[in-house]
Parts: sequence; structure tokens; C-alpha cells
Amino acid sequence: MSSINTNASAMNALSTLRGINKNLEETQSRISTGLKVQSGKDNASYFQISTTMSTESGMNTAINEGLTLAKNSISTAALGAEEIVKLAKDYMDRAAFAQEEGVDQAAVGTELAALTEQMKTIIAQSVFNGENLLAAGGAKVITTGVTRNATGGLETTNQTFTFEAFSDIVTELEAQTAAITASTAGQPEFEAALGLAQAEVDKAIAGATTLGVSEKAIETQQSFLNNLTDRLDSGVGAMVDADMEEEAARLQALQVQQQLATQSLSIANSAPQNILSLFQ
Repeated sequence: MSSINTNASAMNALSTLRGINKNLEETQSRISTGLKVQSGKDNASYFQISTTMSTESGMNTAINEGLTLAKNSISTAALGAEEIVKLAKDYMDRAAFAQEEGVDQAAVGTELAALTEQMKTIIAQSVFNGENLLAAGGAKVITTGVTRNATGGLETTNQTFTFEAFSDIVTELEAQTAAITASTAGQPEFEAALGLAQAEVDKAIAGATTLGVSEKAIETQQSFLNNLTDRLDSGVGAMVDADMEEEAARLQALQVQQQLATQSLSIANSAPQNILSLFQ
């Protein structure tokens, strides 16, 4: 039965065209954004998981940036520490040289004073971002990561490094040098300086080693965080990224369907006109 009031064929064709247009819009959106899950309405589970993982990835990146600052501070201190070790060895060598008879001990004392002044200068210049680990020494707590506890809350993981106060080493050597320059006997003070220098060299070597080990530990943690962030980003991408090859193929198919549905609607809309021939 044909009716001029209700065109069921046109209604069906229009419904089909609307569905195709909706799918076409979704496909075009996926192609333009590169995402198949953009909000909770697309896939609530994937959206929640991917958003949480993206947040963790962002926190890891921020922690990594903080580690870079800490590493650069330690690296700067390590550079100064290596120079202090060299100068402390020179101090020990000059103190040993002064043990021989006939040596101009006053001149050696002047050399020792110059070496301690140079050490003080290096310590004063071993500063990064306002932090001077050689002067301060002591413990430095560094945040190395963020983890989720059993209740879903966030907790930071920390590592504590303890550094030698190189300023104390220089202070000890400076005091001994002052005793040498103030003494008239000379030889006993030089003997004491040699023993002290040996002890302070050992401290400086141990301190420089600690700085190097600390720098390496931070680099290792940064490498882990980089790999962890890459894994998280890859996991997020697997859940929310669109398969561009698949979407391109779907787009072409939907465009063809859209054309066919449009033609079908046009045919359905023209059907009632055929009724006019019955009245001619």
C-alpha cells in the first residue's frame, strides 16, 4: 500500500543515513585526533585506566627533571672534589719534601698556604643552583620516584646520600699551615703536616668517590624512569590510540555507504510522485 502521508521507505533510508553519518563523524574524529578513546563515553574502563597511567607517566617525568637538578649539583661537587684531591696530594708531597735537611721550609710553608687558598677557592666555586655540597656536606635526601600504595594513594620513594664536608678538610690543613708559618722550629710542624695531609687526602678521596657513586646511582634511576615512562606511554597508546590504517579503510567504506544511502533516500522520496500517474 502506498500512502502520501507516511513514506516508510524514506523513513528507513533516512534512519540508515543518520547511522552512517554518525559512524562517519566518529571515524573522522579518530583520524583527526589520532585517538579512539577521547572520553569516558567512548570506553569508560579504558579511559579511566589510561588517564591514571598518563598521570603516573607525567609524575615520572617531573621526578626525572628533579633528578637532573640533583645530578648536576652532585656532578658539580664531584668536579670540585677531584681538584681538591689533586691539591691535597700536592700538599702532602710538599710536606714530605720539607722533611729533608737543607730545604727552604719557609718557602714550602708559603706553597702550602697557597695550596689551601686554592682549595678554598674551588670549594667556593663548586656551586650549582645555589647548592654547595662541598661546603655543606652532610645528608641529601633525593626523591627518586612515586608509587601507589595498597589503598591507591601516592607515596614518594627517596634515597639519602651522605657527603663529606670538604670545607672541614681545608680548615684542618689551613690550621696546620698556620702552625708551620708561625713556628721557628719548623721540622715538627712539617712532620705533623705530613701525617695530617695523608689523613685528609684519604678523606678527600673517599668523599670524591661517594660523589661519583651518588651521581652514577642517579643516572641509573633516571634510565629506569625513562624506560618506565616509555612503557606507560606505550600501554596508554595501545588502549586509546586509533589504528590509522583501519580507520582509513573504514572511512572509505563509510563514504561509499553514505553515497548509497543518499541515493536510496532520494529514490524513496520520489516514490510517492508515481501515485500522480494514477490520476492522469
